[in-house]
Amino acid sequence: MSFFDKAKDKLSDAVDKHGDKVADGVDKAARTIDDKTGGKHADKIATGAQKAKEAIEKLDGKNDGDLGKPRG
Repeated sequence: MSFFDKAKDKLSDAVDKHGDKVADGVDKAARTIDDKTGGKHADKIATGAQKAKEAIEKLDGKNDGDLGKPRG
């Protein structure tokens, strides 16, 4: 098993076990960016946060929705 396979397996496990914390981190980052830009780009930030969560969700190899729904 290569280094990248091992890394992907560990990342997949982390996302599956701690998906809610990952989602919270993405949401917190999105809120911080939105605050710093004064809400000028709120729609783009929300879209980016959702896309990031979808990409992370795909890493665990399960479509179980463990990152939850978008938060505002």
